[in-house]
Amino acid sequence: MVLSKFMPKNPQFSAKFAEAARNAHVTAQALVELLENYTDVEAKVGRIRDLEHEGDRIGREVTNMLAESFIVPFDREDIISLNHELDDLVDSLEDAARKLSLYGVERPLPQMAQLARVVEGQCALLAQGMPLIESKDRVRELAALAQQIRQLEDEGDLISDQMQRELYVGVHDVAGMIRAMRGGEIVELIEEASDQAQRVAKTVESILLKNA
Repeated sequence: MVLSKFMPKNPQFSAKFAEAARNAHVTAQALVELLENYTDVEAKVGRIRDLEHEGDRIGREVTNMLAESFIVPFDREDIISLNHELDDLVDSLEDAARKLSLYGVERPLPQMAQLARVVEGQCALLAQGMPLIESKDRVRELAALAQQIRQLEDEGDLISDQMQRELYVGVHDVAGMIRAMRGGEIVELIEEASDQAQRVAKTVESILLKNA
């Protein structure tokens, strides 16, 4: 235990997590662009898929770094959790985009873009805070960012709940029911991305408390 104080830590973990958070933010921005400017759908979905692959690459690098590092900046379990949560965040965004294409959605509901905007805001905060994860003198700043992410999640929950209530209003035929079900699935995927951003924030807070 004493020896570990004099052994070098791997400084690249915070940089890699910052890279992953930036990639998540760009992915969220790309989904917002798709939903707000619903043209060239296949090309935009393809770009989001490429960003998801980029997130996978970053995640693999973190896993490899962890396997090769004797001393790490914080608990290995937290590194694993944070890596998985950031990956799941991007996966949910990519899933939502893919389903828009797969289901041949002609016109997304305006509230989908509104909900995606919430996730984009959360990801912007994660990208802002992640480079500070090893900075013990920035704990208050990171805690404030985490609080803002929680507030946005609450906002996203309200938007999602309202959408789910309205999806089936006036639907009386099978085709309309199918559209509503598919719309609800896409909404749930975007909401899951919001929830996942909150999980990332919670893990960051846990790391800060352990290392304060």
